[in-house]
Amino acid sequence: MRKLILLFIFIFAIGSAAEARPETKTFLVLFKSKELKASKTNLKSIEAQFSSFSTRSYSGNSELALLIEIPSCDFDECFLGQFLIDTGTKKNIQLQELAFRLFDMTQNERELDLIVKTYDSKKSKKSGALFKSIP
Repeated sequence: MRKLILLFIFIFAIGSAAEARPETKTFLVLFKSKELKASKTNLKSIEAQFSSFSTRSYSGNSELALLIEIPSCDFDECFLGQFLIDTGTKKNIQLQELAFRLFDMTQNERELDLIVKTYDSKKSKKSGALFKSIP
């Protein structure tokens, strides 16, 4: 009986610890190529400075983009913007000064889900009222 109780407490403690960990967050950082050239840096060198995290960079006809996935973090795009970027010169620049925009994609996804659920619930209430009024 004692072993069963200890096992139950152990499983409960492990489950509680797993719940308390924050989820992985994904940030989208957009850059303008003119601003990167003016600061004498490029997207690949910025991506290399975030090598301890999972990153993907995209370049093409539009703005340069960098996706950064940070596991188990508890900060937002403002905190990420304060990271210092080595530009190769003697001066380090904060990411928010180099970036055109910083987005917390995880937070944006939650907000979009909430908007869609609200819209669907209002839509279903209206269609339910419409069917009730038809004899």
